Amino acid sequence: MRTVETLQDIVRGLAQRGDRPAIIAMRRHRVETWSGAGLSDRAERLATGFLEAGLKPGMHAILFASSRPEWIATCFGLILAGAVPVPIDTQMTDRDLAVVLEDSQAKWIFTTTGLLRRLDDIEASHDRIRVLLDGEPTDPRDWRRYLAERPRELPKASAEDRAVLFYTSGTSGPPKGVPLTHRNVASNLKSLIDVKLVDARDRVLLPLPLHHVYPFSIGIFIPLNSGSAIVLPFSLTGPQILRAMQEGKATALVGVPRLLHALDAAIHARIGQGGRVASAVFGAALRLSVAARRSMGWRLGRILFRPLHKRFAPQLRLVASGGSAIDGALAWRLEGLGWAVATGYGLTETSPLLALTVTDDRRPESTGRPLKGVDLRIAEPEEEATHGEVQAKGPNVFAGYHNLPEKTREVFTEDGYFRTGDLGYLDKDGFLYLVGRASSLIVLPGGENVRPENVEEALERGEHIREAGVLEYSDRLVALVVPEHDAVHSEESHRSLVEAIREEVHQQNRGLPTHHRIADYVIVHDPLPRTRLGKLRRYLLKDRYEEVIRQGGREVKETGPVPIDRMAAEHRQLLEDPVVRKVWDLLCVRFADVRLSPESNVQLDLGIDSMEWLNLTLEIRQKTGADLEPEAIAKVETVADLLQQSAEADQDAAPPEDMVELLAKPEELLSVGERHWVEPCSAPTRAFGGLLMMVNRHAMMRHYHRIRVEGVERIPRQGPVLFAPNHRCLLDPSAISAAMPRDVLARTYWAGFTGIMFDNAFMRMISRAVRVVPVAGVGGTVTSLAFGVAILQRGNNLVWFPEGSRSPDGRLHRLQLGVGLLLLAQPVPVVPVWVQDSDGVLPSQVRTFQRRTMEVTFGDPVDPEQLRSEGEGENAEQRIVKGLTRHLEALGGYHVADD
Repeated sequence: MRTVETLQDIVRGLAQRGDRPAIIAMRRHRVETWSGAGLSDRAERLATGFLEAGLKPGMHAILFASSRPEWIATCFGLILAGAVPVPIDTQMTDRDLAVVLEDSQAKWIFTTTGLLRRLDDIEASHDRIRVLLDGEPTDPRDWRRYLAERPRELPKASAEDRAVLFYTSGTSGPPKGVPLTHRNVASNLKSLIDVKLVDARDRVLLPLPLHHVYPFSIGIFIPLNSGSAIVLPFSLTGPQILRAMQEGKATALVGVPRLLHALDAAIHARIGQGGRVASAVFGAALRLSVAARRSMGWRLGRILFRPLHKRFAPQLRLVASGGSAIDGALAWRLEGLGWAVATGYGLTETSPLLALTVTDDRRPESTGRPLKGVDLRIAEPEEEATHGEVQAKGPNVFAGYHNLPEKTREVFTEDGYFRTGDLGYLDKDGFLYLVGRASSLIVLPGGENVRPENVEEALERGEHIREAGVLEYSDRLVALVVPEHDAVHSEESHRSLVEAIREEVHQQNRGLPTHHRIADYVIVHDPLPRTRLGKLRRYLLKDRYEEVIRQGGREVKETGPVPIDRMAAEHRQLLEDPVVRKVWDLLCVRFADVRLSPESNVQLDLGIDSMEWLNLTLEIRQKTGADLEPEAIAKVETVADLLQQSAEADQDAAPPEDMVELLAKPEELLSVGERHWVEPCSAPTRAFGGLLMMVNRHAMMRHYHRIRVEGVERIPRQGPVLFAPNHRCLLDPSAISAAMPRDVLARTYWAGFTGIMFDNAFMRMISRAVRVVPVAGVGGTVTSLAFGVAILQRGNNLVWFPEGSRSPDGRLHRLQLGVGLLLLAQPVPVVPVWVQDSDGVLPSQVRTFQRRTMEVTFGDPVDPEQLRSEGEGENAEQRIVKGLTRHLEALGGYHVADD
């Protein structure tokens, strides 16, 4: 084993690995492997290039990028050059980021193209040298420009030199700089290396952002020094982590409790799909396995749950948890499932670990025994407190905060022990147990001490409460409550949810000691503010609470997109993908007047149904290149699902102009089952359809609603025609059908009539009889357009609602791109149609019929080329859409609504 005195020793030792993998990186469609020798060579050449470009030993250099091999290589190059890497959280708020940029005084910033905009927004000047870790080779800012042809002799660091500068995540205020020396980090690494959690046979999955000391030390330097390979997922999302686990053949996982909770929940959800019997059998087997592990040390889970291991992670044997305390019950469940669980405790200021449980300790609810060289003690409890503060001394403990001498004095005792701020106790065997944070302790006016974590845990037992944050306000104990994110879509269900939360708060209050009971609570729908590792940022709770109080109610009522810094960590992480961010920005424009959040239900909250899916996927394809297939759309229930599927989608989709060529032979794009919808009906089906049309024309529309029709003489009687009506209610197609001449109606198909037309066999039979094609049911962009083009190519007419969905207010809303592409692929005359007063019959929000006269007006047919010349836009389909908009505006006397 190599001697480790500085981090440079570990980086230089990588060359000895030769061609054996050091980093296995999941790219979007491939796996990229960096060997130990290759990583070492890049680091040495980068160090040389940095020094030649003016970087000096001791200088601070910011790393502001998501996890990627280039991040690690650059960090290693900085270390070899004697510079000080400053890893920064990419999800840090702009305010905190501005503090870090000023406080660190870094002259170099290593970042990505997508994050440059944030830096530009914060910094007007570009005095710092900016290097792109995802740039093109021709870009002068690309990181590869600093790769020297051959490395030169590099400066050697001493153990007392500053090795890295971290910034705390700001749970109790603005971030503080935590400088760690080579001795600090190396002493912690040496203690962990002796434990031998991993070796050269392992592949360690690192699904954590690298800006935190825990993944930096435990996730990078420990595996590489032990001969293990690091597996980096493409993104820190569930499917990509699972992909990395499987394709990367990971044997160990470095995670945090929130990630392990998600893994546990995914397993139980999968088992639950098998029904009650499967869940009961699984639960019994898990309880047996946990009992055998606790009492006998047997690991039955590898045998009992072999199919589960093969499905989720065939090679995984070890799960390491850090960053925050893990729930003991969760740790035992993971042990019962057959994985070895190691947990650690520490802080950024302690480089990071103070204590560790190894796999044979069988005490995962403990944070473990102190590491070798670490001296832990429990201070005397303060007045009326049960437990004292954990205090530490050792070579891994930092010397003080960057530029904050007062804060430094506050965190050290007179005899040199670091005050961790955590409360706990040591058992007779020397295992450390934590009970809470001293800084979060609430002391009420009567002198009662309240641990908010205990109250939050009680409130979160409520079935309808997802999160709770407890604080003191006006000498009272109050809480913010976040309901479970199942969307509420009516006033009645919303009232039921509010009542359920009220009852659950009351019920949980009764089970708490009197001084732990909350006096008031408010409901907020955005996630509570947390760090990337899941710790609650308590100092921000007061502002959120007062925001609701100012509104004079118990619940926040907000419209518009949720601010990104209020999103849950996993959603903020998802938005770091440039494609996903473009999709989110697109949604923000489309749905600016509703409360848009990752938890929003796309159909019930946003009204994305029928042909709106086609139009939305077209726009996503145009702006991002992401092609959402029908299988992907079928999985989408929430905005978060849509963002996730966008991240997973093929990013090399054909641009719209190529789609026109693709649609030249539309029926080749349809399956045998899909072509059935454009084929002529059988005689009995046609007769049934004719009967339905006759009842609609005479009984419903002409007799009951007294329909009035204008402009019927303008309809071309020869050749295919595209009818483009406005869309105000469910009866629009019935009105247009009754207004058409019989010979025109006989060869007219309807696209995107409504989703309900394909819900069951009976409705599908009706759709077939009246020639409705399932554009809404298919969902895929190319397939949906192929239906329309195929119908027109066969010489039939087509009714296509260009708004994509019903107007909620009766006004004409923005037309979608689908109609433009359709007319480019099959240029046929377009007849604009205006349906008037239909919102008085059946508005989109009303489900009861009201008798009222309906008017249908057919406009003059327009050639697509004329629309193209009349409209404005960046491309042909946009100009066609704008031209058609003008004709519909003129026909109906409405201007397009600003949406």
